Amino acid sequence: MSKIALVDDDRNILTSVSMTLEAEGFDVSTYNDGQAALDAFNKQMPDMAVLDIKMPRMDGMDLLQRLRQKSSMPVIFLTSKDDEIDEVLGLRMGADDYVKKPFSQRLLVERIRALLRRQDAISGETIEETEDTKIMVRGELTMDPLRHAVKWKGNDVSLTVTEFLLLQALAQRPGFVKSRDQLMDVAYDDQVYVDDRTIDSHIKRLRKKMRTADDNFSAIETLYGIGYRYNEE
Repeated sequence: MSKIALVDDDRNILTSVSMTLEAEGFDVSTYNDGQAALDAFNKQMPDMAVLDIKMPRMDGMDLLQRLRQKSSMPVIFLTSKDDEIDEVLGLRMGADDYVKKPFSQRLLVERIRALLRRQDAISGETIEETEDTKIMVRGELTMDPLRHAVKWKGNDVSLTVTEFLLLQALAQRPGFVKSRDQLMDVAYDDQVYVDDRTIDSHIKRLRKKMRTADDNFSAIETLYGIGYRYNEE
């Protein structure tokens, strides 16, 4: 049973969403501020977190920043209707997705399931070795899907599930262009809608994580109006 942490200062959301998730078979823990959630996470990390952005004591952005220092577990942000800046910033900081308030609880459940399926596919110990699961070496890049491990120029890089899948999809066929629509198919479930800006934000954050002191990580090339490609160095 997957453990889901729900963090929001709106008690109505905590109550209604937790009831929905529990009815879907999830083990749900609720917290009404970021500090309370962080204290609990330091004792036991959940499988996934759904975070509101604006909360007392510690907001969702601060909590995400703390989490990304030690965990790449999937994180979904709950954002207000007009918080576009927060959405982009959250994605750049390491969130995997966001859902706008007011939201469909059914949509939230589907997004949670989609991210957990990806997490299971990457971390599962009994996955049959295929083209998608075997260790891949592309120049200075090494990716081990079964261990969710990435090295760039010998340095370990911590990626979220979505970042890992996007990099893997691009690196599997160096020199070939993948459109944003193709990358959305790789990174998101068919029932989950995202727009181009979400993919762009993931790529920007991925490039930033892959940079080293003597390298600006230009391996992922942008073809404006077309998509992205990985150039093997």
